[in-house]
Amino acid sequence: MSEGLFGIHGAALELRSQRLGMLTSNIANAATPGYKAKDIDFATALAMREGGSDTGRAVAGATRYRIPVMPSLDGNTVELANEQMAFAENAVAYSATLSFVEGRVNTVNRALRGE
Repeated sequence: MSEGLFGIHGAALELRSQRLGMLTSNIANAATPGYKAKDIDFATALAMREGGSDTGRAVAGATRYRIPVMPSLDGNTVELANEQMAFAENAVAYSATLSFVEGRVNTVNRALRGE
């Protein structure tokens, strides 16, 4: 029922949540020597998820290592400004998707109450 009720937005919410976690990990490891920053290609992950893959498999298949613009001498590929920007963009998209899902739930609740 949730697939029909939420459509693509349920899967998008799961993937955006996973991406927030990955970006948070990148930011937390900005000073860790040798740490390789990763990100999720959201479009690829969503296509895999809609194609029938579970969330874990879609995330694994769409995870990419970042190529730094200015490589660090210690091998760390985290560029803090880029990570913060990606985090903010993803957080806004997560919030918008969550608002849509909440709207759907509220609509169903009103229909069940007969409003």
